[in-house]
Amino acid sequence: MKNMKSISLMLALLATPFLNCFAQQPAKPILNHIAVHVNDLAKSTAFYLEIIGLDTIAEPFHDGKHTWLSMGNGSNLHLISGGSLPIDHDKFNHICFSVPSLQAYIATLQNNKVIFENWVGEKSGITLRVDAVQQIYFKDPDGYWVEVNDARK
Repeated sequence: MKNMKSISLMLALLATPFLNCFAQQPAKPILNHIAVHVNDLAKSTAFYLEIIGLDTIAEPFHDGKHTWLSMGNGSNLHLISGGSLPIDHDKFNHICFSVPSLQAYIATLQNNKVIFENWVGEKSGITLRVDAVQQIYFKDPDGYWVEVNDARK
């Protein structure tokens, strides 16, 4: 019995550093916000509220130069006025939102006369990814690309 206690104590002492290495792993970072420099704050705010469907949240500056929007799961989009005129952004640099029904979302775009395209640039086209997710692309008022898809995750 005494030997069993000694063996158990030795195993516990040997395992402690091994177990502590897992406990000391740093937490993975989570997305807090994306900041976008915009030319016309009111126009961009309206776009992200009405077309994308985000909600405003409190912002600490109260200077009329910022709009903060919730993207869900604790992540935010910060619109900051003072940007230059819209420039041509590469489609590879985009922000993406998922919706439950891409067809219903396309109706919203059409009702608001927002032109969309598929990945290769065909107007009103829909890209079907190899994982069966459908996606479309369009630009916000400052020329930033937005993807909307029907991914379930």
